[in-house]
Amino acid sequence: MIPWVQLDSARTPDGGQELRLKQRGTEFSIMLGTNELMNSRLSGSEEALARLSCERIAGRKQPGILIGGLGMGFTLRAALAALEKDATVTVAELVPAVVAWARGPMSGIFGGCLDDPRVSIREADVGQLIRAQKAAWDAILLDVDNGPEGIVYKGNDTLYDAAGLAAARAALKPGGVLAVWSQGPDAGFTRRLKQAGFAVEEIGTRAHGKRGARHVIWIAAKGP
Repeated sequence: MIPWVQLDSARTPDGGQELRLKQRGTEFSIMLGTNELMNSRLSGSEEALARLSCERIAGRKQPGILIGGLGMGFTLRAALAALEKDATVTVAELVPAVVAWARGPMSGIFGGCLDDPRVSIREADVGQLIRAQKAAWDAILLDVDNGPEGIVYKGNDTLYDAAGLAAARAALKPGGVLAVWSQGPDAGFTRRLKQAGFAVEEIGTRAHGKRGARHVIWIAAKGP
């Protein structure tokens, strides 16, 4: 079996943990401690996050999409495939090294999508972008943790609490959607979404086609 080779590492924004980029043949993995955050062979649920969100806003003119977390670009690529030429997609990535990995060793996975004219990469906290403007986005897609809890960066907890969800709702245009990826269900988060005034769908999906781990996507719609 081909062994894993560590290509690079980077500290999380609070300096408390280490992200590691590893490669085995053509396969890549991003690790946080002993937890694998993402793997280049498992893209199904991240692609579903984008596809389901774009379906909910189909037909809008010049839609604006905010994606929290660049990762391996699966959500971004799927969003670009689903959106028309007049869309704009802003990706907020808090760890500069992840952007460097996307343009460097993992560039083959990204397939040039970072150079798509619809795409803007912001090395910034997605929470700050959410709070910066009201009624600014047609869809906000969050894939910055393994679920509605800040494991990569503890500051991400504020994305999922009552104040964070109120800010996300305010940042959406009427009829817009907040979509959140998770490795598993969380009844408390579903309840907070509803308390924040969203109409909530909780959708199960697979990590890889019809196989692999079962993940959860929340699609939370703001009323018209």
